[in-house]
Amino acid sequence: MERFTISLEDELARDFDALIAERGYASRSEAVRDMLRRELEAARQRRGDGGHCIASLSYVFNHHERDLGERLTGIQHDHHDLTVSTLHAHLDHDNCIESTILRGPTEAVRRFADSIMAQSGVRHGQLNLISVDLAHPQHAHGHDHSHPHGPGHFHYRPRR
Repeated sequence: MERFTISLEDELARDFDALIAERGYASRSEAVRDMLRRELEAARQRRGDGGHCIASLSYVFNHHERDLGERLTGIQHDHHDLTVSTLHAHLDHDNCIESTILRGPTEAVRRFADSIMAQSGVRHGQLNLISVDLAHPQHAHGHDHSHPHGPGHFHYRPRR
């Protein structure tokens, strides 16, 4: 691990320490590492480095909107290669929330998310996207049954 030192004005240091306490960080170092990861990921996304990602797409929709539930399900089925899982919950008599876990090529995931959020009746959509490196492991998982993704599966390792 590499160490570096920074100097902060007293007021900035106090504000930073208050933020650390508010968010429950164990140390200044962990808070700085977390901020650096977030900023580096944001820079990768702005550059459009492509590659692959894992993502969480969340949105609220009115289930009374004409055929919206069927359209959303249809879009997910059309992109079954990107969709890992979807959680659906009822908020009230009219509104539902869904959170979908996605993985795959970054641009394909973005297009999928945009197509969901653009549907009439979908509100409050947000995509949280994390760049990953694909690893093609050469290992056994140490269990008796075959891996559900077959011998050619990938591991998605978040970039640091």
